[in-house]
Formats: sequence, structure tokens, C-alpha cells
Amino acid sequence: MPIHHRSLMWYNLLISPDTIDTVTLPNQTEEFLALSPKGLLPALRLNDFSPPRGLNESLVILDYLNDLSATKGNKKTLLPPVEFTWSRALLRLQADLISRTLVPTYFRYLQSQDPAIQEQHRLEIIDGIEKLIRLFERAEQEREDEAPKFGLWEEEGLLSLPDILLAPWVFRARITLKHYRGFSFSPVFASHPRFEGYVDRLMGHPAFKATCSTDDVCLDSAASYAANRSPSQIAAAINRGREIP
Repeated sequence: MPIHHRSLMWYNLLISPDTIDTVTLPNQTEEFLALSPKGLLPALRLNDFSPPRGLNESLVILDYLNDLSATKGNKKTLLPPVEFTWSRALLRLQADLISRTLVPTYFRYLQSQDPAIQEQHRLEIIDGIEKLIRLFERAEQEREDEAPKFGLWEEEGLLSLPDILLAPWVFRARITLKHYRGFSFSPVFASHPRFEGYVDRLMGHPAFKATCSTDDVCLDSAASYAANRSPSQIAAAINRGREIP
């Protein structure tokens, strides 16, 4: 799942892949629910504690791992150091747009069965991407003079929180939305050539390549969403017009 993917990307970047132990558990077992009470992926078990402790919600896991990395003096973080408050705030604006607009619209587009509604959601995705591009440009222009470059929007930029939030959805839009809905990024690439370079850097980043699934797996996992028959909590929330859990 893409929500699981973004946490795995950061964990892969932060810690040696050899130390990652990915376990698939039935979502309603007592063992899994102890880690994630909602029964949703991802969940993180921290074996350094005695007894082990659990953490759920992908954004919370990302924040925790990022803070943990910073406190240990690790240079691998997803946000600039805390003294660059404005740069951090601008990156969080990007992350907010991705989480509140692009991700839900992806599912609405994929699950919708009405061609007219599908077209509406296609335009919403393109509009959301254009708004995100404007936020990328704003962060580039307003960054503090001494702040490091975060975000693959710039060629020398470091992998950022928005990058990790967006990467799984860009990957799936290029595969699942193209296959099931005929979607293409071409209109955005034509009007915003830098976005095409950004997508190439995003899809080529080692942390992404090391954790992404094959095209066939991606298509298979999206098939029930495309038919609007998925029993998942995400699909149910989209159909009811509620926030994604």
C-alpha cells in the first residue's frame, strides 16, 4: 500500500536496509492490533524498549523517525534544522497539500465509476499538482539564506518530507491511473517542464527504488479500488465522503 510505502522509504534511508524486518500480519490479530488499534498499516514495533512498544499512523511514524534521527545527530532528516523555522513551515505546507488534496483525490478518481466524475477528479489532480508546484517555487524563493536545500524539486536538493509523501502516489498514478483511467502527467509536463525532471529524480532516488513494488503488483492491488469493490477502510471513507483514516 502507498501509505505503508512512504514510511518504509524513510526507514530505508535512515537505517541500513539489513536491519529492516517487515512482517505481514492479519490486520485483526491481537498482536497486530496491539501495534495499530485501527487495524491499519503501517505499524512500527520498537524492540529497543522492554517490553517492546508500538507506534501507528504513517505521518506519526515519519515524524518520530525524523525526530529520532535528529536527536541522535544523524544528518539524514526530512526537514531543515529547527533554526530554519520558515523553511520548515514551507515544507509542511507542501506536505499538507499532498495529504489533504492529492492523496484523497487519487482515491476518488480511482474509485469513481462515472466517466464525468472521473474527468472532474482528473482535473482536480492536475490542479492540485499545479498548486504544489507553486509551493515548491515559493519554498525555493523564500528559503533562508543559510538554510540547506530540502526537496528534490531542486537538482541539488535533499530528500524531504513532501517528497516521501508524494513519491508513492506519483508512482501509482503513472501505473494505476494510467491503466484504469487513462491518466497522464503530459499536460503538467508540457506546462511545467521542471516537474518532469522532479518526477524523474523522485522515481530514481535510491530510497524509492529500494522499496517500490513491481508494476504488476501495483495494478493487482489497485484492481478492487478501480472497480470500487475494495473492503478497505480507505475505500469506505472515500465512498462516504469522509477523511481517509
